[in-house]
Amino acid sequence: MAVVGFDVGFQNCYIAVVKSGGIETVADEFTERCTPAVVSFGSRSRSVGNAARNQIITNPRNTVFNFKRLHGRLYQDPVVQTERANLPYDLVPLRGDDDDDDVFYLEKEHQFSVEQVTAMLLTKMKETAEASLQKKVVECVISIPSFFTDSERRSVLDAAKIAGLNCLQLMNDTTAVALNYGIYKEDFPDPNEKPKVVFFVDMGHSAFQVSACAFNKGKLKVLSTAFDPYLGGRDFDQRLVEHFCAEFKSKYKLDVKSRVRSVQRLWQECEKLRKLMSSNSTDIPLNMECFMDDKDVTGKMNRAKFEELCADLIERVTVPLVAVLKQAQVQLQDISAVEIVGGAMRIPAVKAQISKFFRRDVSTTLNADEAVARGCALQCAMLSPAFRVRDFSVTDVIPFPISLSWSSGADEAISCHEIFGKNKPSPSSKVITFHRNRPFVLEAFYSDPGSLPFPEGEKFFILMQPQVPFSP
Repeated sequence: MAVVGFDVGFQNCYIAVVKSGGIETVADEFTERCTPAVVSFGSRSRSVGNAARNQIITNPRNTVFNFKRLHGRLYQDPVVQTERANLPYDLVPLRGDDDDDDVFYLEKEHQFSVEQVTAMLLTKMKETAEASLQKKVVECVISIPSFFTDSERRSVLDAAKIAGLNCLQLMNDTTAVALNYGIYKEDFPDPNEKPKVVFFVDMGHSAFQVSACAFNKGKLKVLSTAFDPYLGGRDFDQRLVEHFCAEFKSKYKLDVKSRVRSVQRLWQECEKLRKLMSSNSTDIPLNMECFMDDKDVTGKMNRAKFEELCADLIERVTVPLVAVLKQAQVQLQDISAVEIVGGAMRIPAVKAQISKFFRRDVSTTLNADEAVARGCALQCAMLSPAFRVRDFSVTDVIPFPISLSWSSGADEAISCHEIFGKNKPSPSSKVITFHRNRPFVLEAFYSDPGSLPFPEGEKFFILMQPQVPFSP
């Protein structure tokens, strides 16, 4: 039985497998340990991962990326509309019940749901894992952000099912990191002693998550979680993109945003520039040949100017830290360590802001990119009968409060009751007895709908418009 953990990120994905010698992060046919979350539809074939990433500029209208945030959301959702304005491919609403018939091949339009696109990505990752293990992969554990709601989680499960995977568990990113950190430690206090408290801070390409965890021997308990779903590496990249768009317009009279390919090319260059500034404080040039209208463009940026452009983003880092500390009811002096993971954590200003808040140096003992996948693989091994793993219990938390409402008829008032509060242990159960002599309606819902902008409306498809026939 294969044991696999999938870290399906916003920009990149990682695959970890459990072998007799331990956990291994799998490389693909390009010897790359990460798989870009990109699916591209070409003339006669479909490309996924590294092969597809190269087509973001050459074939932007038919290359799907940055789709993780679309899971489980309706077309009118403000988040979907915001993303739609920044995507080169089209999103169209799902109409009626016969939309499967609208998915055509050859020279006609193609429509794919976000679950189908994610399934294509998972299929590629599944094939990569099978090539490494030399056996069929079915069972797996998939990572998701801790702020995903029920509809988003169900969307990911549907994608896994389409890909032929049996997802044993959806695991929160920071919980997977905590498991990867704690299962190998030997210096934790006994179960009846005061636990060791460790904070895990994860900033990826699109989101910022924080968890406070308590460790005892053989036990991990998540105390609280907090997050900013709209703060990540790409938000810092966007500030660079906006800066250079304005600079090129005044310097070269070029309207960069009028050309899809030029925008995507600038995004890629700004991402490289941001990564270079993480290790270099001097002026770094940005040069692009034949950028628009056969014109070469040049620019430069340094870390000080970059931090000035992103000052408000850096300040936002503190908000989830304050929230998670308050919810966990932990004092700063009681924290044993602060572990950071995620690609955007390499930004010096972000790391400095976290150190300033916790009044200590942050720890980087974990692999910033692969920690989530390794934690998912460990959880999969714990759930699998084929591997023997040391006894280690994991208790997560519920990110949003959940309530029940019930009514047995129009003449009876609707009663509501919160059954699971925010940061209550998960998994957990509660027994409720209803004394009724006739049928009644029971509905579960999130207690704070204001924090979940899911307005009623049409679901949507990703509209693909290939220029020539291609095979599925």
